Amino acid sequence: MTRQTNTVGTSTYERIKHDVIFGELAPGVKLKLDGLRARYGASVSTLREILNRLASEGFIVAAEQRGFFVKPVSKDDLVEIANLRVLLECSALETSIAAGDTEWEGRLVAAHHKLQLVEQKMLSGDHSQKELWKQYDWEFHQALISACNSQNLISIHATIFDKYLRYQMLVLTHRGEDAAKEHRLILDAALERDSAVAAKVLETHVLKGLEHTLAGMDESTALL
Repeated sequence: MTRQTNTVGTSTYERIKHDVIFGELAPGVKLKLDGLRARYGASVSTLREILNRLASEGFIVAAEQRGFFVKPVSKDDLVEIANLRVLLECSALETSIAAGDTEWEGRLVAAHHKLQLVEQKMLSGDHSQKELWKQYDWEFHQALISACNSQNLISIHATIFDKYLRYQMLVLTHRGEDAAKEHRLILDAALERDSAVAAKVLETHVLKGLEHTLAGMDESTALL
């Protein structure tokens, strides 16, 4: 029974977090427990536990006496998240390049191959697989740092990446060929064990994505 409850709770947690990140639950919206129970098929006690967990991770706001709300968005928050991502991911990448073995190289090449295929489709005008594109984007960036030998760092980076992704999904447009070229340059530098170049291109990649998302937020004033 406990195992089944945990499985249901984990599944519901992933679904709610997904819906926050991908904008199905809009920024600032109040999360009413009865509505969530009908939508996700989980008990009120399970939902409270999940919402408190997501609040501790920074995706939900738990307002005393007022209930739960999806965390609002702001430019300042996005800038902070992007800078944290640069700090964490560049450091982890440098360590990963130094420690990575041939299995790490294989994971990296495989992850980039999948990402490149989706990027090519998007560059050709097929934008029907945006969620798959961001999944493969995540898998590539996770593969880059997967040999850093720090599960704590990988875990913290995953949360920051999801927060960054949430902003991208709210205003998502593909940055195009530049982003795809940056991915390729990062891959090549990593395989050549040139950590300085890899980290520099990665920093550029994240900050260019930040600029792109901020511009999208300017155009979508309803988000702010």
